[in-house]
Amino acid sequence: MTTTNETPNTAPDTAQDAAPDTTANAAAKTAGYAPERAPRLEWAKHAPEVYKAMIRLDTAAKQGLDARLYELVKIRASQLNHCAFCLDMHTKDALAAGESVERIVQLSAWEESRHFYTEKELAAIELTEAITVLTDGFVPDEVYDRAAGLFEEAELAQLIAAITVINAWNRFGVTTRMTPGHYRPGRHA
Repeated sequence: MTTTNETPNTAPDTAQDAAPDTTANAAAKTAGYAPERAPRLEWAKHAPEVYKAMIRLDTAAKQGLDARLYELVKIRASQLNHCAFCLDMHTKDALAAGESVERIVQLSAWEESRHFYTEKELAAIELTEAITVLTDGFVPDEVYDRAAGLFEEAELAQLIAAITVINAWNRFGVTTRMTPGHYRPGRHA
């Protein structure tokens, strides 16, 4: 994401939101943690119209999707894309939406932890991986067909949109090295 708290689940809203928390930084220093890095670029500040368009796109993409499923998809894509900012945001939002710590923790190993998820959630997670990691090839027919069999067409379209949008946010977050740890849950609900 950016350096200004995300959308209804994406970048920081103001430079203040992204600014390092001096209390947290002081505690980290005394605990011996590595210093917090500043973002490379506050892209939302310099491309505000793009940022606003992303917020609108994110809001539109989540329409009609279960809040917990939506957050699981965002977390899984962010894990695959190594977007620390989005992982911080979406794990907090998932917990605020009633998701369990156990299911969030197991998400990175969902194939070995299938019993934590519904068939519909598994299809969404698998579709998320296929869309996110396009370098492995196209979205396989069996992955798409499984999702198409469990989601109504309108809901499937929204799911594909949500997966696509989080991948875009992840690319902003990773490229500009947005700093995780300062997001407060439910900020963009």
